[in-house]
Amino acid sequence: MSVLSFLPEGSVHACCVAWNGEGVLISGPPGSGKSELALRLMDAGFDLVADDRVLLDGAVASAPERLAGLIEVRGVGVLRTSFVTNARVRLRVCLGEGQPRLPEPCRDPWTGAVMLRLEPGFPGTVARIRAALMACCGTYEWVAGAGENVAET
Repeated sequence: MSVLSFLPEGSVHACCVAWNGEGVLISGPPGSGKSELALRLMDAGFDLVADDRVLLDGAVASAPERLAGLIEVRGVGVLRTSFVTNARVRLRVCLGEGQPRLPEPCRDPWTGAVMLRLEPGFPGTVARIRAALMACCGTYEWVAGAGENVAET
């Protein structure tokens, strides 16, 4: 399991997007594709919360003031976009750690969110993240896998 490194100002090196106010925290080592995955999720209708550094207050994510609304698009530059000021983290996606077919239930120690280990370039990653978030929020019922005990919390 990767560990989120806490940086100055109480932030973590990660990205965060939201769907209807429900957050997806994307973590991984430098160069693992966090911003690229956030951009693909935004292209699919998610809202940016924060790119590169995320402030966490329990399970609530927000952007540091100087980075609010900014996303780095590799090969393009740093772009300003609309953003959500904060979101409750319901799902944490860990990049660069392999991708088990049927993962064991796992919770993020900082936010309590369900944790998934995914490879960002794998086909269907955006759809899998949306389905997992819907299961975390109760739209789908989680029967087995990373969040099978969601209803118990």
